[in-house]
Amino acid sequence: MADEKKDLELNPASSPAAAYDVTSPTYADDGVDPLHLPGGWRYKQLKVGPLKLPWYASPKFQLFMVAMVCFMCPGMFNALGGMGGGGKANHKTADNMNVALYSTFAVFGYFGGVFVNWLGVRACLAFGGSGYALYAIALLVSEHSTKVGAFNIVAGAILGVCAGLLWTAQGTIMISYPQENEKGRYFAWFWAIFNLGGVIGSLIPLGQNFNVRASSKTVGDGTYIAFIILMAFGCFLAFFLVDAKSVIRSDGSRVVLKKNPTFTSEMVGLWETLQYSPWVLLLFPMFWSSNWFYTYQQNAVNGSRHSTRTKALNSCLYWLSQIIGALILGYVLDTGKVSRTMRAKLCWAMLVVATMAIWGGGYAFAKGYTRDTVNVDKNPSWVPVDWTESDRYLGGMFLYMFYGFYDSLWQASVYWFMGALSNSGRRSANYVGFYKGIQSAGAAVMWSLDARPISFMAEFASNWALLMGSLVIAAPVIFLKIKDHVAVEEDIINTGETLEEVLPAGHAEKSGTV
Repeated sequence: MADEKKDLELNPASSPAAAYDVTSPTYADDGVDPLHLPGGWRYKQLKVGPLKLPWYASPKFQLFMVAMVCFMCPGMFNALGGMGGGGKANHKTADNMNVALYSTFAVFGYFGGVFVNWLGVRACLAFGGSGYALYAIALLVSEHSTKVGAFNIVAGAILGVCAGLLWTAQGTIMISYPQENEKGRYFAWFWAIFNLGGVIGSLIPLGQNFNVRASSKTVGDGTYIAFIILMAFGCFLAFFLVDAKSVIRSDGSRVVLKKNPTFTSEMVGLWETLQYSPWVLLLFPMFWSSNWFYTYQQNAVNGSRHSTRTKALNSCLYWLSQIIGALILGYVLDTGKVSRTMRAKLCWAMLVVATMAIWGGGYAFAKGYTRDTVNVDKNPSWVPVDWTESDRYLGGMFLYMFYGFYDSLWQASVYWFMGALSNSGRRSANYVGFYKGIQSAGAAVMWSLDARPISFMAEFASNWALLMGSLVIAAPVIFLKIKDHVAVEEDIINTGETLEEVLPAGHAEKSGTV
């Protein structure tokens, strides 16, 4: 992105104005007005029978690419974490690694927008993907040596740096590339592909431990090695994305970016985002709560109570439930039958009802056991729950699935709220950076509390209270600040961009008909 000016001087045909002078047999959203795309393979549409595929530098194809990166990297990480303790019988090592992870994630996530706007989404995704394989390597090494505690902590901290950049870049693509009426669907598509990584990743330990019934043990070396290979491939795949300046939407518009960004200009831009929209601070409690509950769900509900194979099955069902929830809500949020302002209010009300219903059921379940009663060292008579014991298993299984479903509702809502506040790639990167940074700070605190450890009931109560409290605090933003449309003139403030550069000739908003 920093070399954009030089690129335009060397290759005038790559400029936004010249781009639309190249005739291409492609049509805009209405299927009537021709959409003129630049020449070159990135803008060539292929046909497979009657199916016309999106061009490589289109929002849809780029979303698919970043979804595959996340499928391989954080998707596999989620598969490990979903079994509790990173697949280890003793959760303390993974807890300590996660404290380091989310501590650095909080810092680099909060400032992630600066790096994404400065370096571009491709560089941040490629660098960000590299930390996941290192994390899995550290878990594997810790099974063969008791003297690698420092390495484990460092690996967790490095992954935090990497994840901060990866998730900020991912979120920027997901909420700034699509048009306003597509943002729910883009989340649904991404979340489904990404969590398919968790589903498939969970099948690896499930298959390897299928005959391990009445015990809870660490997964084998083969499981970790499989994860390491997949994570490394995801990092490699990130190099094949294009940067945001090359993306052209189906209506011919481009993503709003800062011209000739520098590290200093983007640090200033971070501050300008807060100056322009200080009310975004009211969403910070929702950000904080959004990963707080993973510790309780993965360790207290799944990891502490079940046999190895049952933990893997539960993890698979959890991520599958995420896919279902994301697809349902994502498409509902894009319905054109109700105004966007009304959809925002209805979405908030849905979250209130879901929080009370699902976590209310969780309270009844949480009263049935404590940290000590499911600890074999303190309660030698405890036998981990296995899927063959329907009377002990089914209630917890359905609760864990509903927790996964609820997580997708929460994440979809937060991303959609942010996407409804701006279409600017620059401002969206900062919103997502705030989200991932504050989210990770909350997660770091919760993983630290679990490592002490505090009681399971205290963890549960903190989740329910934070989720409901954050919804109340966020209500003014959702009810008063989300509009039916954000004008491009608002998005290009302080970017150096002009309407002529981001909108094609004849665009409705450019001609004043919107």
